[in-house]
Amino acid sequence: RDGRLHPSRPRRHPPASAAAAGPMKGAAPVVLVHGMATSSARTWGDNGWLDLLADIGRQPVPLDLMGHGSADRPTEPAAYDRLEEDLYERLPEGPVDAIGFSLGARTLLVLAARHPERFRSLVVSGVGANLFREHRPEQSEAMARAFEGRPDPDDPRLHYFAALARAPDQDPAALAALVRRGNRITLADEDLARITCPVLVVIGDRDYAGPADPLVDGLPDARLVVLRNVDHFATPKSMGFLDAALDFLSTPT
Repeated sequence: RDGRLHPSRPRRHPPASAAAAGPMKGAAPVVLVHGMATSSARTWGDNGWLDLLADIGRQPVPLDLMGHGSADRPTEPAAYDRLEEDLYERLPEGPVDAIGFSLGARTLLVLAARHPERFRSLVVSGVGANLFREHRPEQSEAMARAFEGRPDPDDPRLHYFAALARAPDQDPAALAALVRRGNRITLADEDLARITCPVLVVIGDRDYAGPADPLVDGLPDARLVVLRNVDHFATPKSMGFLDAALDFLSTPT
């Protein structure tokens, strides 16, 4: 479950195992959840995920997190106390397969711990040791200021997030409110132990969220794929990630 696999060269068609499996009649829908300060249209649509899932006969269900894209975008921090449950209420009926990146991955892990019966499998990316690091309020406030157009001039990561917040489908005030939420939900070992479905963990070897070992070690049924020379923000567009995810979804559970 902790073998590190390094997908080979990129390709822009379904991997051989997925293509060989053909359309999957009656397969569960595939929920896709994006990361901070973006949307499912940009993360999954623009990078080809939705088309490739349809090519192998899967029904993609891209969902936007509260505060992002087409979802509700309140500007009061207290509203985001329901971030996780808001997403849960919009899941399709029945068990689903789900793919998440960064904040989307963390949110899916929280929901899978609370409602394990609702998930048939999970693919989580852009998360790892960061899920277990102590929260520092000053970091959240620095992120909020970046969304408001006042990033730390010495922190290129905050400048990147500030640029994401200026996209037409984003509201900087909503994003700032999100990171200022009061009830930051953490994941402990006992939470991970309640996740009963198979989980594929994908992380770039240059991702600041890593390493992924603490997450993989805490999950009852997990497999790890490490992407060579890939950082956090490049992960959703990595063909290695896409190949690994489609292979995983094409494997009978």
